[in-house]
Amino acid sequence: MKPKLAAFPKCFMDELCVHRTMTLGDWIEMGSTLGVQGLEFYSGFIEDNEAFLRETKASLEKHRLQMPMLCCSPDFTELDADLLEEQITRERRMIEITSFFGGCFCRVLSGQRRPGLAVETGIAQVVRAIKSLLPFAKKHGVVLSMENHYKDSYWRYPEFAQKMAVFTAIIEQIDSPWFGINYDPSNTLLAGEDPLEMLDRVKHRVVSMHASDRYLNSGTLEDLRREEDVVGYASRLSHGVIGKGLNDYDKIFSILNSVGFSSWISIEDGMNGMEEMRESVQFLRRKIDQHFTD
Repeated sequence: MKPKLAAFPKCFMDELCVHRTMTLGDWIEMGSTLGVQGLEFYSGFIEDNEAFLRETKASLEKHRLQMPMLCCSPDFTELDADLLEEQITRERRMIEITSFFGGCFCRVLSGQRRPGLAVETGIAQVVRAIKSLLPFAKKHGVVLSMENHYKDSYWRYPEFAQKMAVFTAIIEQIDSPWFGINYDPSNTLLAGEDPLEMLDRVKHRVVSMHASDRYLNSGTLEDLRREEDVVGYASRLSHGVIGKGLNDYDKIFSILNSVGFSSWISIEDGMNGMEEMRESVQFLRRKIDQHFTD
């Protein structure tokens, strides 16, 4: 079975989460014109009230769209015990909301790479936090999908598990059918590492994927890494049309096909608007047809 395509509104994050000049209903209407099978949501534009949730679900059903994954950014490296518990409690609620929408996956991250946090301490804390959520995820039929991430748009510090060694040290300690990997090749590039090496190491555990391509407006990846303590993404970084950046999708899809991947691929580009997103949809459809069989 071929993978299914979804779209994520990366280009409208501030409109949805900060300025509130766009509603989730607006995005669903726009996304319904892309010819994809699903729309991926982000926890920052979810209103946790019954009316909003029911209205959103009805809008998805109207357009015959699924919500495959709720992208959450739990911060499991919080140093304060009470704040850490708040993060875990919020992730539980996001799992419930994922289930309400009929979603398969709820994203988890490690947390922010706070200054002074020892790697071993951080790994142990993240593993404990994720393991504590697994029974709840199982109860709701939702798989926790941990992304090899760069940085949440609204975090100050980059991802604690940005480097492959830390990421794999965490996932190797979590063995559960309710835990898998959300693979994003671009984020590996930003860590200064090889996306194909990362994929080869985690390919048997990939349950979902973010499709993106990255470009640098100026400077180098080293310049970008020196700017990691700014809030959000550094200005020199750009998303763009998938297939025109640094990632080799022929090799990526060939590896995924070799392990029988048939889950969701969500488009996380189109920063210059819907037309770029449409180009990305067309490119990915061609590559899926080329590398996967029904």
